[in-house]
Amino acid sequence: MTKPTNISRPTVLSRLVWRILRGLYRWKNFKLAGGAPDIPKYILIGAPHTTNWDFIFFAGAVRELGIKPNFVGKNTLFKWPMTRFMYDMGGIPVDRSKKGNYVQSVIQAIGAADHIALVIAPEGTRSSDGRWRSGFYHIAHGAGIPIVPAWVNHETGRGGLGEPMITTGDFHADLAKLAAFYQQHRPDCDRFDLLAKQARGEVEDPGRKRD
Repeated sequence: MTKPTNISRPTVLSRLVWRILRGLYRWKNFKLAGGAPDIPKYILIGAPHTTNWDFIFFAGAVRELGIKPNFVGKNTLFKWPMTRFMYDMGGIPVDRSKKGNYVQSVIQAIGAADHIALVIAPEGTRSSDGRWRSGFYHIAHGAGIPIVPAWVNHETGRGGLGEPMITTGDFHADLAKLAAFYQQHRPDCDRFDLLAKQARGEVEDPGRKRD
């Protein structure tokens, strides 16, 4: 689960990819409000997830802030010849073939790391209607680390990071706080109105049907 000790200097490919991502971020003239959290471990969530430019924005933004982001990937992606590249890019390998293994595996990886900024899109995919899956929350709560919300508006080229939030164990109560944060910064985005309804229990969580 941890990066091999014999891998030290980043590969030329990973350095080139990060340089390109940062260059695209600057080329798009994105502007980011808020600074890097002064904490060793946290889950960095980004929303809304509506375009492939989301990845460019958050990748470039975190590098501008001096954050070394991490992401979760299938363990099969970490095989040779991609091993060094995947780790250099901040990848955390997880075996998704076993049911119920994902969250616990990520929690274990977080526990083994000294520093981690795990980037997760809580909506899951771009096709989401705005409701959030709870995996990011269970990871944060299980690992005992805070959640840092980040928002983006591609029409204005602006985005920002919020203050770290400690989870309480009540997913919907904490989801309401996150929904309020996003509604404050993106009052024009209907997705966050639906997110607030999810927090109040007015719509079911993704993947879960009411009785």
